[in-house]
Amino acid sequence: MFPLIVVLFLVIPIIEIYLLIQVGQVIGAGWTIFLVVLTAVIGVALLKHQGLSTLNRAQLKMQQNELPAREILEGMGLVVAGALLLTPGFFTDAVGFFLLFPPTRIWLVSAMASRLVTSASVSMHGHVHSNRPHDSNVIDGVKYHRDE
Repeated sequence: MFPLIVVLFLVIPIIEIYLLIQVGQVIGAGWTIFLVVLTAVIGVALLKHQGLSTLNRAQLKMQQNELPAREILEGMGLVVAGALLLTPGFFTDAVGFFLLFPPTRIWLVSAMASRLVTSASVSMHGHVHSNRPHDSNVIDGVKYHRDE
């Protein structure tokens, strides 16, 4: 995971600089700066709307004594979208708008949830709670790593 983060911190700024230079050569530096600021302003306005909508859905679920798990994941997606939209550049804005758009955000949240929800979940105490019927051919367990 750490090498991926390092690569992203190196590659994304290079992509942003390249795109800013290319767009600046076509439409000029002033218009490029204007577009970067405009996308941030539009993004923040859309983020506020989407965030309030997600918050309202979460509150409704809590009033119905349901866990707003999907809304929490969508909220995390919105936080990432907001950070990307406020980062100057066209590439991060595109990814931020991708996360801000409800169908793509819901698709991404569903994909994340399916990866997080596995056949077994481990509690904080290390006990395994199986979410599937018992099968005599499958043994549930917990793997611990020791620092040596």
